[in-house]
Amino acid sequence: MRLYLASTSPARLMLLRSAGIEPITLAPEVDETAVADAAAAAAGVQLAPHEVVQLLAQAKAEAVVDMLLGGAGPADGAEKGTSDGTVPAQGLVLGGDSVFVLDGVIYGKPHTAEKAAERWRLQRGRTGQLYSGHWLIELVDGVALRAHGAVAVAQVTFADDITDSELDAYIATGEPLYVAGAFTIDSLGAPFITSIAGDPSTVVGLSLPTLRRLVRELGHEWPSLWNRAA
Repeated sequence: MRLYLASTSPARLMLLRSAGIEPITLAPEVDETAVADAAAAAAGVQLAPHEVVQLLAQAKAEAVVDMLLGGAGPADGAEKGTSDGTVPAQGLVLGGDSVFVLDGVIYGKPHTAEKAAERWRLQRGRTGQLYSGHWLIELVDGVALRAHGAVAVAQVTFADDITDSELDAYIATGEPLYVAGAFTIDSLGAPFITSIAGDPSTVVGLSLPTLRRLVRELGHEWPSLWNRAA
């Protein structure tokens, strides 16, 4: 069973590889801010964290499905409904998104060192929630059939003795600028986190147990995705 990952996140790719899956990665090219703002305007209220990540995960998965079925996927010029110009697109397309929530405020990627520093000074010594949304679409013979989605959440507690100099050094690496909440647990940010309540892979950006459940809900067995040598 082929898995298409609607993301270029190194962390999500690493998680899937560690679980025995070598996905085909495609950039979904979704304007996350525009999609979330449009949905909030249509609803007339601010979206809840679980709604934001589910909405964006679905948008990313659907964008990649459009690429594959429209011939703009792995091979340019492929016929509509095919992944390589000759073979109909088959497999599962996974979209994901994550946000961090502290005091009811949703934080995505900070993008700048100044915003990252501000967030870390707010969250050190405290506990927040990391939400990860998942949307899985089944492709059969070049046709998008069923889809299922789910949101996973984990509690993240940060050390209370992180110094300003440690934060400055961490932010200077650039790592926290392009990840939800301005932190990682699978790289340089790990020593600043004291505990996680919930599935740790959720905090990395993709809950593997949640993905397994979605795969099974679409009628497939998890081992059918294994395609990576140990």
